[in-house]
Amino acid sequence: MSRRATRPQRRPAASAAPAVSAASPCPCGLTAPYGECCGRFHAGPATAAPTAELLMRSRYSAFVVRDASYLLRTWAPESRPGEVDFDPSMRWAGLEIRDTTDGTAFHQTGTVTFVARYTHGGEPGSLHERSRFRRHEGAWVYVDGDFLDEV
Repeated sequence: MSRRATRPQRRPAASAAPAVSAASPCPCGLTAPYGECCGRFHAGPATAAPTAELLMRSRYSAFVVRDASYLLRTWAPESRPGEVDFDPSMRWAGLEIRDTTDGTAFHQTGTVTFVARYTHGGEPGSLHERSRFRRHEGAWVYVDGDFLDEV
């Protein structure tokens, strides 16, 4: 997700992240529990997502659980912000992957087009983006993205 999605303006300290345990359903929408799915990339034994799509999913989940260190660690150095500000009134509500191009173990770049649903101040909304990823020192990182009109 892009910088515009995370830093609309300076906010007071974020409220507590939604409770997600290792046994909870993974926020990214895959069937494995969080600890075996995206949680393994956030703090577990797996340090790097093997595909651009899995990195996208794990970054979405990091927004859900408000894991700023993971988001910064998986952001390309040339586009990485100095910090991630979480909006305390934003609640991520679901992720739909619409398309992927390249981004496997055999590629150096890839794109993932997705729709992330949320509520902001109690109002529903969605973020539709085509994100660009590349390999940096062997690991997938988020570079940037283009916002798309919802279809």
